Amino acid sequence: MIPASVRDWIDEQRFGPVTAVQPVGGGCINNGARLQTHRGRSFFLKTNSSAPADMFAREAEGLQALNVSGGPRIPQVYLHGPDFILLEDLSPAARNSTYWLDFGRTLAAIHNQVEDRFGFHHDNYIGSTRQANPWTVDGYAFFGQHRLIFQANLAVQNRELNKADAGRVERIAMRLPDLVPYQPASLIHGDLWSGNALTDSGGGPALIDPAAHFGWAEAELAMTALFGSFPEVFYRSYQESRALEPGFLDRFPIYNLYHLLNHLNLFGAGYLGQVQAIIRRYG
Repeated sequence: MIPASVRDWIDEQRFGPVTAVQPVGGGCINNGARLQTHRGRSFFLKTNSSAPADMFAREAEGLQALNVSGGPRIPQVYLHGPDFILLEDLSPAARNSTYWLDFGRTLAAIHNQVEDRFGFHHDNYIGSTRQANPWTVDGYAFFGQHRLIFQANLAVQNRELNKADAGRVERIAMRLPDLVPYQPASLIHGDLWSGNALTDSGGGPALIDPAAHFGWAEAELAMTALFGSFPEVFYRSYQESRALEPGFLDRFPIYNLYHLLNHLNLFGAGYLGQVQAIIRRYG
């Protein structure tokens, strides 16, 4: 179903009536569809009738923040409401020959946007889980409290994690200064797995579905390796634009504990083994 406000907006812009609705798969949380209008314009519509009331507003805010000079292509936001967001249709094409080189360089351009505090203007969402973003000077406190401990406590409430394992997560949070080098607060996409790394109509890199905030850039890179690693050329290109501390690959499991705990909360016990392997290694 197309929300009435979307039909009204398309009509006001004189694009003509919607003539075709093509469902687009790939999302675990929302429904996606490509809308084609009589005058040849197309748009991408995401809907979710059970979404938190501000979820799509926060997505719009994140997309707008990520639209930086020299960064990847970010779809324009046209309209959003409590249960939908209407976006530019990127018309994804096959990856061009320089896709991964360009992606590394353009992601570095996003990460080079830095703040003197960690967090974001509002809390937002990682999937459908609330992501707490209070402005915090100390990056270790931010990641420890508002990423790891937050998710572990939620998993205990959801009866997906026992209290002993949650205690191990808390110990890891306390040990972060010994495990992770100092990093500035960089603007990051926040949910950068392969499903959110698309192409535009020219086959260049594009990003969708952010959980944007100012956080650790290494944590962003870690998620690119969580569900099938990006190719080595991507990381090499990134480092040509933005240097990384030695051993960054070895730290990926620490950062990915956040996302695995979130997947445990969203999708259940299938992720428990991976969570426990990390917390027993470091906690």
